[in-house]
Amino acid sequence: MPTTLEFTIDPENTTRQIQIDNLVIAGWTGRNVEALEKHIVELEELGVPRPSTVPCFYRVATEQFINGEEPQFLGETSSGEVEFVLIGTDEGMLIGVGSDHTDREVETYSVPVSKQMCVKPVSSNVWRYDDVADHFDDLLLRAWATENGEKKLYQDGGVTAMRPPEELIGLYMPGETKLPAGTAMYCGTLAAIGGIRPAQRFDVEIEDPVLGRKLSYGYNVNTLPVVT
Repeated sequence: MPTTLEFTIDPENTTRQIQIDNLVIAGWTGRNVEALEKHIVELEELGVPRPSTVPCFYRVATEQFINGEEPQFLGETSSGEVEFVLIGTDEGMLIGVGSDHTDREVETYSVPVSKQMCVKPVSSNVWRYDDVADHFDDLLLRAWATENGEKKLYQDGGVTAMRPPEELIGLYMPGETKLPAGTAMYCGTLAAIGGIRPAQRFDVEIEDPVLGRKLSYGYNVNTLPVVT
């Protein structure tokens, strides 16, 4: 079933209700083979099996796509990771910043199920992709994890760590370079500083140093008890 989220397009400050019919998580999207291998090894250390092919495209239920700040997660073994998020609309693509929050325990035996286990937070403020397309490789991604009340830098790097949007879209939809209206795609992440781990809160950010602006978003990790 489709879901509808409200987004504010910066800097024009216009609001749109956008229906999402398909939610896609692109995994193993590293542009740099060495960095990609580092992330694969990082996950292998947590018991996550090595992918058979890269990149992979996981489908997730659209109702998992949210832009609230108080999501709930089962247990205490999940964690977030910063990603740029592409959103197809009738007016062209939008780009926001989100978190592919994933259940790390489930991920050790099924990556697709682990993706489905958690909601996928995304910023309510977005940019028009056309406004950043000509300098896309200059964009920067960062994440912070709040642990024991202390906010710590968790991820930091450029979008050049991941394959370009047009390439990812073409691999998912051969012959295409833009997402169709109603499709949203998370596009991959950076290695975590100090390793992947749970936290009380995750804050994510995408910076455009060319136009001098940022999109920032954060959410608290509200855990639910695991009853056996």
